[in-house]
Amino acid sequence: MSFLAALLPVAIYILVVYKLDSFSLVSVKSLLVLVLTGMAAALICFGLFSLTGMFVSENVSDYADPVIEELVKAIPLLFLARRKKTVFFIDSVICGAAVGGGFSILENVFYMVLGESLGLGTALFRGLEVALIHMGCSAIISVALMFSVRLAERVRSGLDVKASDTVMAVFLFIVSPALHILHNSFHADPIKQFVIVFGAMALLLIWLYQYDGDMIHRWLDRGLDKQVSLLMSIKEGNLGDTKTGRFLMSVKENFPQEVFFDLICYVQLYVELSVAAKSRFMMREAGMDMPIEDADKELYLSQYNEFKSLEKSLGKTARMTIAPVVKFYPADRKSLDDLLDECRRQK
Repeated sequence: MSFLAALLPVAIYILVVYKLDSFSLVSVKSLLVLVLTGMAAALICFGLFSLTGMFVSENVSDYADPVIEELVKAIPLLFLARRKKTVFFIDSVICGAAVGGGFSILENVFYMVLGESLGLGTALFRGLEVALIHMGCSAIISVALMFSVRLAERVRSGLDVKASDTVMAVFLFIVSPALHILHNSFHADPIKQFVIVFGAMALLLIWLYQYDGDMIHRWLDRGLDKQVSLLMSIKEGNLGDTKTGRFLMSVKENFPQEVFFDLICYVQLYVELSVAAKSRFMMREAGMDMPIEDADKELYLSQYNEFKSLEKSLGKTARMTIAPVVKFYPADRKSLDDLLDECRRQK
């Protein structure tokens, strides 16, 4: 019964965090894989600590072990961030929490098997507290990694990077191991420690969730307005009506007429696919996750194939010229990949 009391909170907490994902960014299968990855990270740390425990004092380990644990848990999260699998705050939090949850499951098992026996109440609160600290710290690291990848994308695209974004990323990298060290260094009554940890992580999660919602809607609303205006100007033959259109007209003389025509087709396909992906994203947010019509499914896939074909034929110089227009940020790429995957699954 004590095992159940110690492990059940992990499952409950993962479920709560997953339910916050109103955009369905992370599948249940991916969530379970991440939990298993977190359990593998716990095994790695257990082996490392078994070796270092022979020559590292307990006082030093209180500071070193949390840092090592966060570094090991960060490895799969770095892979997700670099592959653009975590591009928003909320999916970063969900993936980080899943890895931390898997880690805490095995840590609780190790503690109960190798440590002293616990009463039912103590096991329950300790299980929830350990789950909170591991899931919360891993979620923070996951968000920091997502931030770092986003900043790197902006630097590669030649765009400005806000100092506040850089400060935020650095702050998150520091605060995660710092919270873990504080947790390991100050031992209190399990119930009191649970209340402190729960309060801190709940406030942080709420703040991240609100920030994420605001960021997503800014990305959708502003990006969609500009792209719809550009699409209308292309279809009506009035490129000069938009700022982006005027930029495209300014490079017209640099290319032969047939190449410039392909460039405009390339931009139009990009905009049409981007608008469709964002619209689908908004429908899922509103709970309108209806199947895509067969005609639309075929249209999106054919548009994407034509887009990739034009991308190859245009050449690097032409693509670099219009890079300020045809740019896939992580959020754009993920929404388009989700749309295409959905179309392919329904074929």
